[in-house]
Amino acid sequence: MTMKITAALLTTLLLCVSASGKGPITVYLAGDSTMAQKQPDKRPETGWGEELQKFFDEGEVKIENHAQNGRSTRTFIAENRWQAIVAKLKEGDYVFIQFGHNDESKDKGDRYTPPDEYRKNLARFVSDAREKGAIPVLLTPLMRRRFDKQGVFQDTHGEYPDIVRAVAAAERAALIDLHRKSEKVIKEYGPEGSRKLFLQFKPGENPNYPQGVEDNTHFSPLGAEVMAGLAVEGIREQKLGLAKFLKRPPRNERDRRGESKGFGLRLRRRR
Repeated sequence: MTMKITAALLTTLLLCVSASGKGPITVYLAGDSTMAQKQPDKRPETGWGEELQKFFDEGEVKIENHAQNGRSTRTFIAENRWQAIVAKLKEGDYVFIQFGHNDESKDKGDRYTPPDEYRKNLARFVSDAREKGAIPVLLTPLMRRRFDKQGVFQDTHGEYPDIVRAVAAAERAALIDLHRKSEKVIKEYGPEGSRKLFLQFKPGENPNYPQGVEDNTHFSPLGAEVMAGLAVEGIREQKLGLAKFLKRPPRNERDRRGESKGFGLRLRRRR
């Protein structure tokens, strides 16, 4: 009898916890290869979305990374990847939405998204998330590393970052401007120093890239951590509810808001 009562009480407690809806907030990541989880044969390439969890306690905030290599807003929808996120959303969750690298690729017809369609897709993402009681956060695409022969930085994204900004303003959605933030950091590292942020090896340096690689789009582990840190800066700046769950950095790293010049620059100094 005692065992039956104990079992009944346990069941009741579990139901109460379930009904209360308490549990970690889920942050869903929708985006492209700059954000995505990487396969072992591509390491040490790292998506910045892989680094985001370390800034939160998993018991309070859970990062669920749905970003995929080579996807644009159009293909993310066509392959039902967006719908898979929407189906799981619950009230109070977040969706971080970052596209642009592939949408803008006119030479790649399988992924190219014209500007007007890109705008509509972003607005749809915001609307769909809100219908489920979730909080959409738009992110501009991260900069590529590109300097001319004179060492002057070059932006390759055209009008697409401004479209994200315009949609965020029109929809009154939170915006984390990684485009401008990453530009500042890449410039600060400089034409040569910025190589360490990206996937770059000489022939024979890494078994996954025996012929070497000079990738100015995808990140090294350091670059991914720096870019994730910029996203965290944006979370604080936008005063998102997530900010209260961010881990505090050690005291000797707290030089932000009268204490710092930014996470990315701190990492550079540390290394």
